[in-house]
Amino acid sequence: MKLTCFIIALLILFPLSLYAHELPDLGDISQATITPHQERQIGLQIMRQIRADPSYLDDPEIASYLSNLGHKLIANSDEASAGQSFEFFAVQDPTINAFALPGGFMGFNSGLIIAAQSESELAAVMSHEIAHVTQKHLARMIAGQKFDLVKSVAALAMAIIAARANPQAGQAVLVASQASLIQSKLDFTRKHEKEADRIGLSILLDAGFDPQGMPAFFERLQRAGRFHENGAPSYLRTHPITFERIADIQNRTREMPYRQVPDSIDFLLVRAKLRAMQGKPHDAVVQFKSRLDEKRYVNEVVERYGYIHALLRDKKAKQASSELAHLYQLLQADPSTSVLTNHPLGKTVRVEYKNIIAGAMIETLAASVQLANGKITEAFNTFKTALKIYPQHRALIHGYAHALIQNRQIETALEFINKQLHFIQNDPQLYSLQAQCYALLGDKMLEHRALAESYMLKGHYAGAIDQLQTALQNSNGNFYQLSSVEARLKQIQALKAEEEKEEK
Repeated sequence: MKLTCFIIALLILFPLSLYAHELPDLGDISQATITPHQERQIGLQIMRQIRADPSYLDDPEIASYLSNLGHKLIANSDEASAGQSFEFFAVQDPTINAFALPGGFMGFNSGLIIAAQSESELAAVMSHEIAHVTQKHLARMIAGQKFDLVKSVAALAMAIIAARANPQAGQAVLVASQASLIQSKLDFTRKHEKEADRIGLSILLDAGFDPQGMPAFFERLQRAGRFHENGAPSYLRTHPITFERIADIQNRTREMPYRQVPDSIDFLLVRAKLRAMQGKPHDAVVQFKSRLDEKRYVNEVVERYGYIHALLRDKKAKQASSELAHLYQLLQADPSTSVLTNHPLGKTVRVEYKNIIAGAMIETLAASVQLANGKITEAFNTFKTALKIYPQHRALIHGYAHALIQNRQIETALEFINKQLHFIQNDPQLYSLQAQCYALLGDKMLEHRALAESYMLKGHYAGAIDQLQTALQNSNGNFYQLSSVEARLKQIQALKAEEEKEEK
């Protein structure tokens, strides 16, 4: 709930179109007072706080799915600027909410992803948030604030620290400092929410999703708010949904042809994984088992996939292995899969989903089950075979590297990580794993050099500088490595100085 308080405060701090009456009509004219680079830098400052919070879901499979869905919507949008970057991420929070931040960062609570009853509903919310960015709502608001926003973000950071020490006190700081802004600016918020609906609906339709997903999701949220006023979804508080807005969306979709869009297997697997991560491990196991026993599911493969995740969380490795064998038997009979080779689990066979993300998710889970049961050789074989089929799947890459390190195969792990970094240079987790290898090999200089890159990719300039300075203090006399660290230190110091200059 700490991160939830922060996000709610941010959404209040960014009540889209907070000063709309002081700014010109929508459009790129907003860039006359704030550049895309400046907006991105503000977003990065906020993201540093979000990434530092335990509620930030640093899960490559969930992030990959959200990114793929988001970029599918963007690719089919005439509104998206070629120079606008986007980053999609998830937050482990059962409340129903989503939010756009400056610089194209978009967060989605796990509760919202689970609450979406179809992929078109989730895509509707995402297209709405994309519209806030493409219509420059955030850039215009920041311009209206005349850059006092940076100071406000610093104040919120202090509130987060207070919340970690004293959750009630921290929440009081956040709520009291911003609550007075809500009602006074609500009318402008509604105006821009309506515009985001209109643009978002167009994006949704052009991307091939069911346009009815938008009014259906909003109607369900509004009913939840009406019948459970004290526990209304947080999406209603940060994105006010009125009868007028819903009626407007319904009028726009009424004349559109009926479009039945099946949910992707990726969407279903991600929702199952998130459900398995909710609440206490034992409770999650009971809930999945109950649905399977009573056959209350749409897709048995998806339900058993979630059940296995829940079993692993509950440290029931043997039962997870048995369920995995059952899952592969189901996959054999699934027309959307194809047989590849003998599977190391025994009599079952390895299968490949024609959908890349889904197949990789299942193989990653299989390796996790094998590791949990102490079947190290089998797990390594699963990783190696799966990586040949899905070479860019981050969870497989991270899982294999981590398993090698855990089993003291450090040289092999380092060779594998370095090879991956030739192709993937924007993954902080890979640099963190690389740092672990160097630490175990006793190379302090390269350990801190790798940690610096991990910090840098997370937007922590100061942390990266500290790590590089520590690396120089642990120089091993290699002239090439020393020169590389010194050059990188100068680059990051220049970036930090530029950021500090913009904040003044």
